[in-house]
Amino acid sequence: MAEPEIRELADPERPHWDTGGHRPVRAYLWEPAGTVSTPPLVLLSHGTGGSVREMFWLAEALASDGNRVAAVDHHGNNYLDGYLPEGFTCAWERARDLTFVLDALAQQQALGPVGVAGYSLGGYTAAALLGARMAMERTMAVFDGTVPMPPLPEFPDLPRALAERWGADGIKSLVRLGGGDFSDDRVEAAFLICPAIGMLLDEQSLAQITRPVAIRWGGADDIAPAAENALRYAQFIPGAECVCVGPDVTHLDFTDQLGGSAARNAVSADAVAFFQQRLV
Repeated sequence: MAEPEIRELADPERPHWDTGGHRPVRAYLWEPAGTVSTPPLVLLSHGTGGSVREMFWLAEALASDGNRVAAVDHHGNNYLDGYLPEGFTCAWERARDLTFVLDALAQQQALGPVGVAGYSLGGYTAAALLGARMAMERTMAVFDGTVPMPPLPEFPDLPRALAERWGADGIKSLVRLGGGDFSDDRVEAAFLICPAIGMLLDEQSLAQITRPVAIRWGGADDIAPAAENALRYAQFIPGAECVCVGPDVTHLDFTDQLGGSAARNAVSADAVAFFQQRLV
């Protein structure tokens, strides 16, 4: 399949956390194989510290089925541009990235029905576009050091780096922003793959999601274990469909870094079928 078009965009409403300029938003766009004038559009969000490039397997499957696909390398949280502590703290900015891209596409042509898919922290991103919100007291306790944070493989010194750049009061003001509603009414359905940070979400916000949600996860996932993540999303989101892909499937099987092609094939087929039914 053809390589996606890559657009280097910038959001003037949000700052670049290092330079103080505009927030960079690198967007990848796959056009569908068909000729429908307003095809369905699926937004795509990668996992923490990753890149859209690890999710080409899903983007290409969706585009081959007639969907436009738009994805983003999230600022400060992707390995192509380097890591920033804010990129691993302000997860809610990911949903704003996708809304920004959706706005940019809407300015160019009429949009068809819109869905969103996300992997790991991208699963939270997808849920946030449907109304999932952070539970502020729990989130604050993690980032101000009250509750010890397990070291992140991509950013093991995150608490120290965050404290050096923001200080205690700055961290509070930064994290407080995450309690907002970052939903987008244009997004009609969400497909979550091994969604993360389930314990940091407000249960009532999940219970108020009314749009269709499907969740897939691996039984051997020790990075975002299902009991605290996928199953928690499924417990509180009304009508969410949750399926374990296999007892031996790990978290990283859903990237292109390791094996797991069977799991990826199964999930991409499920995602295609889900959006066929929901984006009409």
